[in-house]
Amino acid sequence: MAKDRAQVDYTGPLRRLVLAVLVLVLAGIFLLWRIDSPRVERFRAQVTDTIVPNMDWAMAPITGTINLARDFQSYRRIAEQNTELRRELRQMQAWKEAALQLEQENARLLDLNNVRLDPRLTYITGVVLADSGSPFRQSVLLNVGARDGIVEGWATMDGIGLVGRISGVAQNTARVILATDASSRIPAIIQPSGQKTIVAGDNSAAPPLDFLENRELVRPGDRVVTSGDGGVFPAGLLIGQVAADPGGRLRVRLAADYERLEFLRVLRHYGNEPVSDTNDVLQPAALLAPEVSE
Repeated sequence: MAKDRAQVDYTGPLRRLVLAVLVLVLAGIFLLWRIDSPRVERFRAQVTDTIVPNMDWAMAPITGTINLARDFQSYRRIAEQNTELRRELRQMQAWKEAALQLEQENARLLDLNNVRLDPRLTYITGVVLADSGSPFRQSVLLNVGARDGIVEGWATMDGIGLVGRISGVAQNTARVILATDASSRIPAIIQPSGQKTIVAGDNSAAPPLDFLENRELVRPGDRVVTSGDGGVFPAGLLIGQVAADPGGRLRVRLAADYERLEFLRVLRHYGNEPVSDTNDVLQPAALLAPEVSE
């Protein structure tokens, strides 16, 4: 117990001694830094040059914390910019899609305007609203009808070739039977051989050629145009080109783009005026009138 009492007696004075020394050192440093003397100033400078560079380890946590805060602020700004850029990118993608659709529609309209037709034919352009969606009936619906003067039987074309004919007319819409439909029969002529034929739809993308007069005169790649026989279709409308299937049967590779029917041109065609009096054709009635003598 005596030893424990001695240890307790030395602990208190030792603490007070250390505290007194620390106070004296701090007071000496304070006075040293307050003395205005060139010699003391040089001493202070030497102490600063000696101690401060070796205190980088003590400033490292503070410097790291400051850099971490700056990096966090920079990351937050980058995240905000990234979010804004993503939003603008989505808007640009929507605009791009709209621009592509407008470009395609413009190309279709330009194709329609580039088709060379008989100057006696007039036309009206309609937008394709829907198709039949059936493998047994090939047809589309247009947004023009009786109010626009549409008549059943008129031919329709896309930007390149014949598409079909009007088969039903309502007040505001019209149904178009495509040339690929099984009920479609189009009188045609093959150029340059001049062979007449029938383009018979069979619900396939390449309808066959029926009733050829001389098959030997027809070659793949020959042009197929409407002949005008029957008065349903005007003469000279491009249908497509002759092609041979694997079985050797001649078919028509249609010129119209049936995969992308967006606009159709409806041709106003009232048919050819029938001849009722052949005498008027052979010799005008004015020449048959007797001359009046004076």
